[in-house]
Amino acid sequence: MTKISILGCGWLGLPLAKALLKNDCLVNGSTTSEEKLAVLENAGIAPFLIALSENKTAGNLTGFLENAKILIIDVPPKLRSSETENFVSKIRNVIPFIEKSSVENVLFISSTSVYNDDEAFVTEETIPKPDTESGKQLLETEQLLLSNSNFKTTVLRFGGLIGEDRHPIKFLAGRENLDNPDAPINLIHQEDCIGIILKIIALNAWNQTFNAVTPYHPSREIYYTQKAMALNLALPKFNYKNNSGGKIILSDTLENVLNYTFTKPNL
Repeated sequence: MTKISILGCGWLGLPLAKALLKNDCLVNGSTTSEEKLAVLENAGIAPFLIALSENKTAGNLTGFLENAKILIIDVPPKLRSSETENFVSKIRNVIPFIEKSSVENVLFISSTSVYNDDEAFVTEETIPKPDTESGKQLLETEQLLLSNSNFKTTVLRFGGLIGEDRHPIKFLAGRENLDNPDAPINLIHQEDCIGIILKIIALNAWNQTFNAVTPYHPSREIYYTQKAMALNLALPKFNYKNNSGGKIILSDTLENVLNYTFTKPNL
Protein backbone atom coordinates (compact mmCIF):
# COMPACT_ATOMS: atom_id res chain seq x y z
CA MET A 1 0.00 0.00 0.00
CA THR A 2 1.27 3.43 -0.92
CA LYS A 3 1.81 5.78 2.01
CA ILE A 4 1.01 9.42 1.34
CA SER A 5 1.64 12.34 3.67
CA ILE A 6 -0.63 15.37 3.43
CA LEU A 7 0.82 18.55 4.90
CA GLY A 8 -2.31 20.50 5.74
CA CYS A 9 -5.52 18.54 6.36
CA GLY A 10 -7.89 21.47 6.06
CA TRP A 11 -10.87 22.20 3.80
CA LEU A 12 -9.33 20.26 0.89
CA GLY A 13 -6.73 18.10 2.61
CA LEU A 14 -9.11 16.24 4.94
CA PRO A 15 -11.63 15.04 2.30
CA LEU A 16 -8.67 14.28 0.03
CA ALA A 17 -7.18 12.09 2.74
CA LYS A 18 -10.49 10.24 3.11
CA ALA A 19 -10.62 9.68 -0.66
CA LEU A 20 -7.06 8.30 -0.64
CA LEU A 21 -7.98 5.90 2.16
CA LYS A 22 -10.83 4.58 -0.01
CA ASN A 23 -8.20 4.01 -2.72
CA ASP A 24 -6.24 1.69 -0.40
CA CYS A 25 -3.56 4.21 0.54
CA LEU A 26 -2.07 4.76 3.96
CA VAL A 27 -2.30 8.42 4.92
CA ASN A 28 -0.40 10.61 7.36
CA GLY A 29 -2.08 13.94 7.91
CA SER A 30 -0.92 17.12 9.60
CA THR A 31 -2.87 19.78 11.43
CA THR A 32 -1.97 22.84 13.48
CA SER A 33 -4.90 22.22 15.86
CA GLU A 34 -4.66 19.80 18.78
CA GLU A 35 -8.45 19.48 18.74
CA LYS A 36 -8.34 18.18 15.17
CA LEU A 37 -5.95 15.32 15.94
CA ALA A 38 -8.87 13.16 17.08
CA VAL A 39 -10.83 14.02 13.92
CA LEU A 40 -7.98 12.75 11.77
CA GLU A 41 -7.46 9.64 13.85
CA ASN A 42 -11.16 8.77 13.83
CA ALA A 43 -11.11 9.01 10.02
CA GLY A 44 -8.28 6.48 9.83
CA ILE A 45 -5.57 9.09 9.18
CA ALA A 46 -2.33 8.95 11.19
CA PRO A 47 -2.40 12.38 12.88
CA PHE A 48 0.56 14.72 13.34
CA LEU A 49 0.64 18.14 14.99
CA ILE A 50 2.89 20.25 12.77
CA ALA A 51 3.22 24.02 12.56
CA LEU A 52 5.38 25.86 10.04
CA SER A 53 6.95 29.24 10.62
CA GLU A 54 9.56 31.35 8.89
CA ASN A 55 12.32 30.31 11.27
CA LYS A 56 11.54 26.71 12.18
CA THR A 57 9.16 23.79 11.95
CA ALA A 58 7.39 22.54 15.06
CA GLY A 59 6.34 18.91 15.32
CA ASN A 60 7.54 15.48 14.26
CA LEU A 61 8.17 16.07 10.55
CA THR A 62 10.53 13.10 10.38
CA GLY A 63 7.83 10.74 11.61
CA PHE A 64 5.24 12.44 9.43
CA LEU A 65 7.32 11.66 6.31
CA GLU A 66 8.56 8.24 7.40
CA ASN A 67 8.01 5.55 4.71
CA ALA A 68 5.91 7.97 2.62
CA LYS A 69 6.38 7.87 -1.13
CA ILE A 70 4.32 10.97 -1.89
CA LEU A 71 4.04 14.29 -0.07
CA ILE A 72 1.11 16.59 -0.81
CA ILE A 73 1.70 20.18 0.33
CA ASP A 74 -1.64 21.89 0.82
CA VAL A 75 -0.75 24.84 3.02
CA PRO A 76 -2.36 28.18 2.07
CA PRO A 77 -0.07 31.24 2.20
CA LYS A 78 -2.59 33.24 4.29
CA LEU A 79 -0.89 36.48 3.34
CA ARG A 80 -3.97 38.65 3.40
CA SER A 81 -3.95 38.76 7.18
CA SER A 82 -0.19 39.20 7.51
CA GLU A 83 1.65 40.83 4.63
CA THR A 84 4.98 40.35 6.39
CA GLU A 85 4.66 36.56 6.60
CA ASN A 86 7.15 34.70 4.41
CA PHE A 87 5.49 31.60 2.98
CA VAL A 88 8.57 30.68 0.92
CA SER A 89 10.67 30.38 4.07
CA LYS A 90 8.07 28.11 5.65
CA ILE A 91 8.33 25.62 2.79
CA ARG A 92 12.09 26.04 2.49
CA ASN A 93 12.40 24.85 6.09
CA VAL A 94 10.52 21.65 5.20
CA ILE A 95 12.76 20.72 2.26
CA PRO A 96 15.69 19.28 4.29
CA PHE A 97 13.22 16.88 5.93
CA ILE A 98 11.91 15.82 2.52
CA GLU A 99 15.44 15.27 1.22
CA LYS A 100 16.26 12.93 4.12
CA SER A 101 12.99 11.01 3.83
CA SER A 102 11.64 8.27 1.57
CA VAL A 103 9.52 10.78 -0.37
CA GLU A 104 10.01 10.46 -4.13
CA ASN A 105 7.25 12.76 -5.38
CA VAL A 106 5.84 16.08 -4.17
CA LEU A 107 2.50 17.54 -5.20
CA PHE A 108 2.36 21.26 -4.46
CA ILE A 109 -1.06 22.88 -4.36
CA SER A 110 -0.63 26.33 -5.87
CA SER A 111 -3.01 28.87 -7.35
CA THR A 112 -3.81 30.68 -10.59
CA SER A 113 -2.97 33.87 -8.69
CA VAL A 114 0.54 33.40 -10.13
CA TYR A 115 -0.94 34.89 -13.33
CA ASN A 116 -2.08 38.49 -13.70
CA ASP A 117 -5.03 39.76 -15.75
CA ASP A 118 -3.05 41.03 -18.73
CA GLU A 119 -3.57 37.85 -20.77
CA ALA A 120 -6.95 37.05 -22.32
CA PHE A 121 -6.26 33.31 -22.35
CA VAL A 122 -3.84 31.63 -19.96
CA THR A 123 -2.15 28.25 -20.40
CA GLU A 124 0.80 26.66 -18.63
CA GLU A 125 2.97 28.22 -21.34
CA THR A 126 1.94 31.70 -20.20
CA ILE A 127 4.76 33.35 -18.25
CA PRO A 128 3.47 34.00 -14.71
CA LYS A 129 3.61 37.65 -13.66
CA PRO A 130 1.88 37.73 -10.27
CA ASP A 131 0.68 41.11 -9.04
CA THR A 132 -0.24 40.05 -5.48
CA GLU A 133 2.06 39.12 -2.61
CA SER A 134 0.39 35.73 -2.35
CA GLY A 135 0.92 35.04 -6.05
CA LYS A 136 4.55 36.13 -5.90
CA GLN A 137 5.36 33.86 -2.98
CA LEU A 138 3.49 30.90 -4.46
CA LEU A 139 5.46 31.24 -7.69
CA GLU A 140 8.75 31.44 -5.80
CA THR A 141 7.78 28.34 -3.81
CA GLU A 142 6.88 26.48 -7.01
CA GLN A 143 10.33 27.25 -8.42
CA LEU A 144 12.01 26.25 -5.15
CA LEU A 145 10.40 22.79 -5.26
CA LEU A 146 10.69 22.23 -9.02
CA SER A 147 14.41 23.00 -8.97
CA ASN A 148 15.18 20.36 -6.34
CA SER A 149 16.59 17.19 -7.90
CA ASN A 150 16.07 15.05 -4.79
CA PHE A 151 12.40 14.51 -5.63
CA LYS A 152 9.97 15.05 -8.50
CA THR A 153 7.47 17.87 -8.12
CA THR A 154 4.14 18.44 -9.82
CA VAL A 155 2.54 21.86 -9.40
CA LEU A 156 -1.24 22.10 -9.42
CA ARG A 157 -2.59 25.63 -9.89
CA PHE A 158 -6.19 25.71 -8.73
CA GLY A 159 -8.66 28.46 -9.58
CA GLY A 160 -11.07 29.78 -6.96
CA LEU A 161 -12.15 26.93 -4.69
CA ILE A 162 -15.82 26.23 -4.12
CA GLY A 163 -17.78 23.39 -2.50
CA GLU A 164 -21.06 22.52 -0.88
CA ASP A 165 -20.08 24.53 2.21
CA ARG A 166 -18.00 27.18 0.46
CA HIS A 167 -19.15 29.59 -2.22
CA PRO A 168 -18.18 33.23 -2.88
CA ILE A 169 -21.82 34.27 -3.46
CA LYS A 170 -22.39 33.95 0.30
CA PHE A 171 -19.85 36.74 0.73
CA LEU A 172 -20.89 38.78 -2.32
CA ALA A 173 -24.70 38.63 -1.88
CA GLY A 174 -26.20 42.08 -1.40
CA ARG A 175 -22.91 43.90 -1.82
CA GLU A 176 -22.69 46.97 -4.03
CA ASN A 177 -20.08 48.49 -6.36
CA LEU A 178 -18.41 45.17 -7.13
CA ASP A 179 -15.69 45.54 -9.75
CA ASN A 180 -15.27 43.79 -13.09
CA PRO A 181 -18.80 42.59 -13.94
CA ASP A 182 -17.65 41.34 -17.36
CA ALA A 183 -14.59 39.45 -16.12
CA PRO A 184 -14.90 35.66 -16.55
CA ILE A 185 -14.99 33.35 -13.54
CA ASN A 186 -12.18 30.84 -12.98
CA LEU A 187 -13.45 28.43 -10.34
CA ILE A 188 -13.16 24.75 -9.48
CA HIS A 189 -15.26 22.51 -7.23
CA GLN A 190 -13.75 20.55 -4.34
CA GLU A 191 -14.86 17.25 -5.94
CA ASP A 192 -12.83 18.02 -9.06
CA CYS A 193 -9.82 19.11 -7.01
CA ILE A 194 -9.81 15.69 -5.36
CA GLY A 195 -10.51 13.85 -8.63
CA ILE A 196 -7.58 15.56 -10.36
CA ILE A 197 -5.18 14.77 -7.51
CA LEU A 198 -6.22 11.12 -7.57
CA LYS A 199 -5.57 11.04 -11.32
CA ILE A 200 -2.10 12.56 -10.94
CA ILE A 201 -1.20 9.91 -8.39
CA ALA A 202 -2.72 7.03 -10.38
CA LEU A 203 -0.91 8.04 -13.58
CA ASN A 204 2.38 9.04 -11.89
CA ALA A 205 2.13 12.43 -13.60
CA TRP A 206 5.18 13.98 -11.94
CA ASN A 207 7.52 16.78 -13.04
CA GLN A 208 4.57 18.65 -14.51
CA THR A 209 2.61 21.85 -14.02
CA PHE A 210 -1.17 21.90 -14.45
CA ASN A 211 -3.76 24.65 -14.45
CA ALA A 212 -6.91 23.30 -12.79
CA VAL A 213 -9.98 25.41 -13.53
CA THR A 214 -13.40 24.18 -14.58
CA PRO A 215 -13.93 25.00 -18.30
CA TYR A 216 -16.93 27.21 -17.57
CA HIS A 217 -16.37 30.96 -17.77
CA PRO A 218 -19.51 33.12 -17.70
CA SER A 219 -19.04 36.70 -16.54
CA ARG A 220 -18.93 37.50 -12.84
CA GLU A 221 -22.21 39.40 -13.11
CA ILE A 222 -24.08 36.61 -14.88
CA TYR A 223 -22.74 33.82 -12.69
CA TYR A 224 -23.11 35.46 -9.29
CA THR A 225 -26.51 36.91 -10.12
CA GLN A 226 -27.76 33.45 -11.11
CA LYS A 227 -26.28 31.90 -7.96
CA ALA A 228 -27.88 34.54 -5.74
CA MET A 229 -31.27 33.93 -7.33
CA ALA A 230 -30.92 30.16 -7.02
CA LEU A 231 -30.10 30.45 -3.30
CA ASN A 232 -32.70 33.18 -2.66
CA LEU A 233 -30.02 35.67 -1.62
CA ALA A 234 -29.84 39.42 -2.20
CA LEU A 235 -28.46 40.19 -5.66
CA PRO A 236 -24.96 41.63 -5.88
CA LYS A 237 -24.61 44.97 -7.68
CA PHE A 238 -21.69 45.75 -9.95
CA ASN A 239 -19.77 48.90 -10.83
CA TYR A 240 -19.45 49.19 -14.60
CA LYS A 241 -16.88 51.97 -14.32
CA ASN A 242 -14.36 49.49 -12.92
CA ASN A 243 -14.65 46.81 -15.56
CA SER A 244 -11.56 44.95 -16.76
CA GLY A 245 -11.64 42.15 -19.29
CA GLY A 246 -10.06 39.61 -16.97
CA LYS A 247 -8.47 36.32 -17.99
CA ILE A 248 -9.67 32.84 -18.86
CA ILE A 249 -7.57 30.05 -17.37
CA LEU A 250 -7.43 27.06 -19.71
CA SER A 251 -7.05 23.52 -18.35
CA ASP A 252 -6.56 21.79 -21.69
CA THR A 253 -3.22 20.27 -20.64
CA LEU A 254 -4.79 18.65 -17.60
CA GLU A 255 -7.69 17.26 -19.61
CA ASN A 256 -5.38 15.89 -22.31
CA VAL A 257 -2.51 14.52 -20.22
CA LEU A 258 -4.66 13.06 -17.45
CA ASN A 259 -7.68 12.33 -19.66
CA TYR A 260 -9.71 14.02 -16.96
CA THR A 261 -13.37 14.91 -17.29
CA PHE A 262 -14.73 17.50 -14.87
CA THR A 263 -17.55 16.19 -12.67
CA LYS A 264 -18.90 19.67 -11.85
CA PRO A 265 -18.70 21.37 -15.27
CA ASN A 266 -21.29 24.08 -14.54
CA LEU A 267 -20.40 24.75 -10.90
